[in-house]
Amino acid sequence: MANEFGMKVRATLFAKNMQQKELANLLGISSAYLSDILRDKREGKNVREKIIKLLDMKEALK
Repeated sequence: MANEFGMKVRATLFAKNMQQKELANLLGISSAYLSDILRDKREGKNVREKIIKLLDMKEALK
């Protein structure tokens, strides 16, 4: 089950017409690892920070 962060990332990806796989490639991680982070199975704090910057999500997380 996705957490709030994961849901917001997915919504942002949808709005930007971008796939999760593309984001994983930009981050230099596997799609599976990204999926684990978005489903809160792994912490990935540094990756979360990179996601926020890459997708310009600062406003969405307030």
